[in-house]
Amino acid sequence: MSTPAPLPALGWIWSDVDPAPHFATDYADARAKFLAAAARHRLAVESHVHPTARGPAGEPLAVDVVALGEATADALLITSGTHGAEGFCGSGCQVALLADDAFVSTLRSSGVTLLLVHALNPFGFAHLSRTTEDNIDLNRNFRDFARLALNADYAEVHDFMVPASWPPAQDNEVRMIGYVMKRGAFALQQAVSGGQSDYPHGLFFAGRGPAWSQGVLRDVLRRHAATRARLGWIDVHTGLGPCGHGEKIFSGPDDAAMLSRARRWWGADVTSIYEGSSTSARVEGMLCHAALDECPDTEYTGIALEYGTQSYVDVMNALRARQWLTNHADAAPSVRDAILRQVRAAFYVDTPAWKAMVFAQARVAALQAVTALSRR
Repeated sequence: MSTPAPLPALGWIWSDVDPAPHFATDYADARAKFLAAAARHRLAVESHVHPTARGPAGEPLAVDVVALGEATADALLITSGTHGAEGFCGSGCQVALLADDAFVSTLRSSGVTLLLVHALNPFGFAHLSRTTEDNIDLNRNFRDFARLALNADYAEVHDFMVPASWPPAQDNEVRMIGYVMKRGAFALQQAVSGGQSDYPHGLFFAGRGPAWSQGVLRDVLRRHAATRARLGWIDVHTGLGPCGHGEKIFSGPDDAAMLSRARRWWGADVTSIYEGSSTSARVEGMLCHAALDECPDTEYTGIALEYGTQSYVDVMNALRARQWLTNHADAAPSVRDAILRQVRAAFYVDTPAWKAMVFAQARVAALQAVTALSRR
């Protein structure tokens, strides 16, 4: 088998793209920028429009898909907006990559196809929610619904993590502090964020059936990835870790060989929820199962690129506030607006410096994957 030509150095060492203009103010702006970037390269856009949900101004909500490269080549998939309001970051990186001529030149020379899935959870992106139109955490939704089991740890904390009033009453917070003092902060994180299917109006609800976005993603993978020999996947997230730092979290089953391959691609600093080296708790029902299910003959290698924004306490309080708002649609407009601003800030640092930091790391991760995929 022939060896591909070396990748042009230009794509690695220099980018003249200022990423800031490619990040958006809201979902509608993000979609417009993505569609314009696709049009610049004359890429066909496959749009999956939500059949019922609409945006805040009644606008359509869609998952948009483009492919840059050959239909049968090894591919790098980059997804944004899995967790709705986290979509600002992933969308900005996707659009900036398409604007980066050095990156696109390197990609074309490599023979690798770039697949971009924009706003996988468009409802959450548009409505500044981490969850879907059904309050489902999409990255907990890829599971066997015939074998759902009670998450007893979450059941123990639900009442004080999702309070009846916002801001929470003092006794509510005392209970939470008592839990942390007794069990530890990470124990609370694990109990809350591992995923649960017993409280539809609770945090990190995994659902009791497939979300609409799950069906879209499975369909995209079947048609765009299942016939390829190899698939790399970078799913962009925000909300954990130091501000601006992109943690490369292994996204796959508890498989040592697969984790080793991810570290060969992206470096020894790829963390793992199975080893306890990640800032993320151990979760079930992750997106990666869609690739494993729908592309059984494709070698899959993936990470979640998780960027820090605010402290964990601030992010969790934003999630608690947003869940309260979801559960109280009659909230006063002033309260609603304040909570939505809180959520936006928890998942998107709207400064040029932060955007430059996250794009630089996303660009390197994308180039690392392209390099790995271009080699045999």
